[in-house]
Amino acid sequence: MEGTDPVNNKLAAALSGGAVLMLVLSGCAEGNQKVDEYAKRICDQLGPQLKKISQANQSITSTAADGKPEDIKKADSAAFDKISKAYAAMSASVEKAGPPPVEGGAKTQQEAVKELKGTSRAYSDLKKSVDRLDTMDQGKFAEGLSGIVEQLDEINRLGGKAIQKFQSGDLGAAMGQQAGCQRPGGELKPNGDK
Repeated sequence: MEGTDPVNNKLAAALSGGAVLMLVLSGCAEGNQKVDEYAKRICDQLGPQLKKISQANQSITSTAADGKPEDIKKADSAAFDKISKAYAAMSASVEKAGPPPVEGGAKTQQEAVKELKGTSRAYSDLKKSVDRLDTMDQGKFAEGLSGIVEQLDEINRLGGKAIQKFQSGDLGAAMGQQAGCQRPGGELKPNGDK
């Protein structure tokens, strides 16, 4: 088992470090009724998906602590599949909601949808990579898991700009007031703070 534990911990750290692009938003909304209504509509749709992502991350983290290669592979594969589907559902929700009633809303919405779809595909690719891991050879498994960590780090580096723009300004402040857009249960924010 020696050799895989540090990699498992790196995987768990990479997950808690940025797997969820949607941030906890704070601030005071200006009271723009159209923006508030849009924020409520979108956050009602996003909330269940954020919860699924949080649960998937917790599943990986808890298995990574002391799991056997077969258990880690199974947990990671299921979690990445769940995360991929959650991002796809968020993309569909943002697309269906239409442009937010803010300046440049249509472009901001299109970029967010594109980024969410890309993140969904990236997690689907991670699942495929995990499914190919060799659990019979401890060294190969640790090496393969290390590659998964690198892929996850790359997703964390690339993602987020369009989503952050979508969640900024008046819309971000309004979304920050909605329960559905709050981060589930004490999960780490992408910058590593609670």
